[in-house]
Amino acid sequence: MLDLSVLGAIGAAIGAGLAVIGAGFGIGKIGQSAMEAIGRQPEAADKIRTNMIIIAALVEGVALFAVVVCFLAL
Repeated sequence: MLDLSVLGAIGAAIGAGLAVIGAGFGIGKIGQSAMEAIGRQPEAADKIRTNMIIIAALVEGVALFAVVVCFLAL
């Protein structure tokens, strides 16, 4: 018989992994879009870079929150 705490640990690990993978894809997409925008309008590089950093920080914050929630579920 499988112990329910083992299933909880597996679920928390999968949830944390999905949160981190999602954040990685999200930040990668933000960086890709920012580099394309800077390539099209180099004079707006400072504004684009600032917005990119702010959005990436928000994505990382959500991912960190998701990881904490997964570990608290244990």
